[in-house]
Amino acid sequence: MTHSSLDDTDRRLINHLHGGFPLCSAPYAQVASDLGLSEQEVLARLDRLLHEGWLTRFGPLFQIEAAGGQFVLAALAAPDERYDEVTQIVNAQTEVAHNYRREHALNMWFVVAAESPQEAQAVCERIEVLAGLTVWAFPKEREFFVELRLPA
Repeated sequence: MTHSSLDDTDRRLINHLHGGFPLCSAPYAQVASDLGLSEQEVLARLDRLLHEGWLTRFGPLFQIEAAGGQFVLAALAAPDERYDEVTQIVNAQTEVAHNYRREHALNMWFVVAAESPQEAQAVCERIEVLAGLTVWAFPKEREFFVELRLPA
């Protein structure tokens, strides 16, 4: 994948969107107007930034518990010789949002986002069966809001 570099307009767009997304009938047109761009340019830039990996995700963050769902931080100890295989098993679950390798006895940490606590538990159990490894689940007990803004 070829990466272009970020230009000043890319940076302005990222920084502008990091602070919020307009809730209106034409949000991309509003962003374009705010930045002096066309709506097509905003959409094309976002597509390129996602495609090239400058942005890994563009979308809302939901408080899933308010809708009856659950986020669960989970971990397992994947043997080095099976790490890639276990990664594929974990990542094949549509409820897995993130997966990270760590230098720890529990070397694979991932987030399960499910529509209910029962579904989150079922996903962890399914991974245990498929991988043949114990999944340690750490459901969120308390919410902390930490807003981190790093300028592009």
